[in-house]
Amino acid sequence: MTTLFVAVGGMLGVLARWGLSRVTLHTEALIWTTVGINVVGSFLLGLLVAEQWFGRDLREGIGVGFLGGFTTFSTFSVQAVLEVDGGRPDTAAVYVLASVLGGLAAAALGYWLGRELA
Repeated sequence: MTTLFVAVGGMLGVLARWGLSRVTLHTEALIWTTVGINVVGSFLLGLLVAEQWFGRDLREGIGVGFLGGFTTFSTFSVQAVLEVDGGRPDTAAVYVLASVLGGLAAAALGYWLGRELA
């Protein structure tokens, strides 16, 4: 059952990310869409792992599947390189800091909230 949940969750996560990125494709907003996806995904994963909210199969489906498909680390990395290559190292630096610090803060907040709600 775990495999099915991970597969379906992954498909839904990828489609959610793709849908959000289509809205901002070929615009300067795409970079910040990626930040938002990574920060929200970090928060939700922090919340998910804080407690045993669901059975193991569903937790794997949400965490590994949906959130694994939804968050975009490879996109994040390539986007940073493209910003530097495009002559925008300042934007790349802000992007990296916002993604990393925002992701860590969101994961910690989600984890804390999950523990409080338990």
